Amino acid sequence: MILGLLKEHGKENRVALLPEIVKTFTDMKVEVLVEKGAGENAFTPDGDYEAAGAKIGSRADVFKKSDVLLQIQPPADEDIQKIQKSQVWISAFNPLWNTDLVKTFLKDGVTTFSLDLIPRTTRAQAMDILSSMATVSGYLAVLEAASKLPTFFPMFMTAAGTIRPANVLILGAGVAGLQAIATSRKLGAQVQVFDVRSAVKEEVKSLGGKFVEVEGATEDKAAGGYAVEQTEEYKQKQQQAINDIAAKSNVVICTAQIPGKKAPLLLPAEAVERMKPGSVIIDLAASTGGNCELTENDETVIHKGVSIIGQSNYPSQMPMDASKMFGKNVLNFMKLMITEEGALNLNFEDDIVKGTCITHSGEIYNERVKSLFENK
Repeated sequence: MILGLLKEHGKENRVALLPEIVKTFTDMKVEVLVEKGAGENAFTPDGDYEAAGAKIGSRADVFKKSDVLLQIQPPADEDIQKIQKSQVWISAFNPLWNTDLVKTFLKDGVTTFSLDLIPRTTRAQAMDILSSMATVSGYLAVLEAASKLPTFFPMFMTAAGTIRPANVLILGAGVAGLQAIATSRKLGAQVQVFDVRSAVKEEVKSLGGKFVEVEGATEDKAAGGYAVEQTEEYKQKQQQAINDIAAKSNVVICTAQIPGKKAPLLLPAEAVERMKPGSVIIDLAASTGGNCELTENDETVIHKGVSIIGQSNYPSQMPMDASKMFGKNVLNFMKLMITEEGALNLNFEDDIVKGTCITHSGEIYNERVKSLFENK
C-alpha cells in the first residue's frame, strides 16, 4: 500500500503525519509518499521525512500513485476531481455539516473516512482527534484571552494595592472546556463553568472550577458524551443564569457545539452589552455559527468595548504538537486497516472502521450521516 500525505491548503499549518509516525508506517511495510513541502508550516523539512523512509513527490505524484490519500482538512474544490474511485480519502471533513461534499463523494463513488466521526468509545480513545485538537484549543483560547485582557489573570498583593483575579466563565465542559478550566486556574483566575450535562460536574470541581447548575436539563446517554437539544423552558432559565454570570466576567470562553447542527446560542447581544468594556469573549464554535450572537468566524469583533474573537482552528497555531497528536490518532486508526504485509484491508466488520467510513461503493456507511440524509 502507498499512503499519500498531502500538503494542507489555505491557512492550515498542521500536517497529518510527522516523520516519527511516518517511520512507524514504513516499519509496518507501508510505503509513504509525501508531497514536497507538506511539513514546512509545521517546521518539518522534507529531509526529515526522507530520513524516516518516505519518498518526496509533487502533488500530482501523490494523487496519481497513492492508494490512500491523507490530510487534515477537507479536499479543496480543485482536488475533488483528482481523487480516483480506486483510492481512499481520509481527513476530517465534518460530514454532518458538509453534506454537499458527502453528496459529491457519493456521486463519484469514492471511499472516504472522516476522522471527526470516529466512534467515541473506550476502544477508540487513542484515535479521537476531536479530543486531541480540543485540548490544544482550550489551552490556546485561555492564553489569547489573557494576552488581550487589559487586566491581570491572577491576584497580586503589591505595594500599590491588591489586584483582584480575573473572572472567567466557560460555556461547555467538554475536552476544550476542561482544558480551559485547567489553564485558567494555573494562571490564577476564578472560574465558573456551565454545561447541560450534570455528569461533568465532578470533573469541573476537580480542576478548581465552580459548576453553574441549572435544573431541568435533558440528557441522552446515547449521544456519546455530546450535549443534546434542550426544551424551551430550560433554555430560558439557562439563558438568564448565563447572562447574569457573563455580566460579572472578564473572560467568556465558548466551547459548546452539537454535531451536525448550528452551535447553540448562549451569549446574545444583550448579554455582551452587560459585560464590562475590555472584557474578552473567545468563541471556539465560530465555524458552526458561534455560541455568541455577535461572533464572526476568523474575525475579531469589538462591540461596545468587548472583544469577540471567533476562532475555530487554534490547533493550526500550535502546528508541531497538534500535528504530533493528530498523527498518533491517525496511526492508531489506520492500524485497524493494515495487514501484516502492509496491504490495505477495509474491514467493515470492525465497528470503528465502519463507523468512521462515510461513503463506499456509492453508499453511506456511517449511521448518523445516513439518518441525516434519510430525514431530509
